Amino acid sequence: MNNKRRPYIIWLGLRGFPDVMGGVENHSENLCPRLVELGCDIQAIVRAQYMSGYKGDSWKGVRFCRIWSPKSRGLEAIVHSILGVMYAAFKRPDILHIQAIGPALVTPLARLLGLKVVVTHHGPDYDRQKWGFVARIILKLGERMGMMFSNGRITISAVIHDIVMNKYNKDSDIIGNAVVLPELSTSEDVIDSFALEKGKYILLVSRLVPEKRHLDLIEAFIKLPPNDWKLVIVGASDHPDEYEQQVLQKINVTEGAVSTGYQMGEALQELYTHAGLFVLPSSHEGHPIALLEAMSYGLPTLISDIPAHTEMQLDESQYFPSGNVEVLLEKMQSVIDGSSAYDRDAIRNFVLQNYLWENVAIETALVYESVMCH
Repeated sequence: MNNKRRPYIIWLGLRGFPDVMGGVENHSENLCPRLVELGCDIQAIVRAQYMSGYKGDSWKGVRFCRIWSPKSRGLEAIVHSILGVMYAAFKRPDILHIQAIGPALVTPLARLLGLKVVVTHHGPDYDRQKWGFVARIILKLGERMGMMFSNGRITISAVIHDIVMNKYNKDSDIIGNAVVLPELSTSEDVIDSFALEKGKYILLVSRLVPEKRHLDLIEAFIKLPPNDWKLVIVGASDHPDEYEQQVLQKINVTEGAVSTGYQMGEALQELYTHAGLFVLPSSHEGHPIALLEAMSYGLPTLISDIPAHTEMQLDESQYFPSGNVEVLLEKMQSVIDGSSAYDRDAIRNFVLQNYLWENVAIETALVYESVMCH
């Protein structure tokens, strides 16, 4: 930033960080400290119930404001966002940066209170299978309010940029997600605890929500010819529901399938390092950080052919038609029997060249500067 005074930015629309499950949370955890390094004064308004594991008032230079929110899937985000806008109106930041289209519903209120607002559109959440009719209408309204009334708009993919342009005739800055190139784990304690063998398991890391299509992957795994590979599903649900129970029950009755629950830190690092294949069969994504993480470990990947994935322009052999279990089965088998060759160093280098958080931070800071100058 060129300003002599540190620009004061409040983030709103996330559960919290560090080590809170979710794509927006991962995005915030990686980006906010780097914006601090660039000279921004960042304060994140977080939901108190998600921050019980971290007692401090700041982390890596990012200050926290804990605000209560109800433990209700339908009310949590909007109630917290309204309270967050009231807090921001009192604190008078240079910019209120709202994450995702649900919380963006409060954008007109923030503007009415005299705040400059940037909204990051992380994806058309109304397409997620978990939402009912009323929730979808509210999310679509949140998208409209965020895109029409914000001072600046960030979209995390070209697909989302085009949605915004076509629906609202509003331009946006495309700034995707990124990843930290990790050290490979030398430990085998975690995989030993789950009776896994190095290089002999298929991995999926995600929240247990319907749009991730875990059941497609489990069905394809069941149909594989006899082999010594296992299936490992890492993740949990924010709000335990019928879908989570359905997935866990299916894993329990599938020989060779393992649920590890939510994992983070060194345990997750170890699970990524020693996997033989990463599969992401989602029907909906914004710009999937879990996929970038898998690639940062050099893992071969198979992904559904939804726009958010095809936009990354990976090798054609890595894609399968969304929902097509038979094609997924064939491609999984080709990896297991060794007929598909992968250069893990080349995969890691591709990530290093294209998906760095430092670049995301610089581009985001430029959006802040542009909004503050107008």
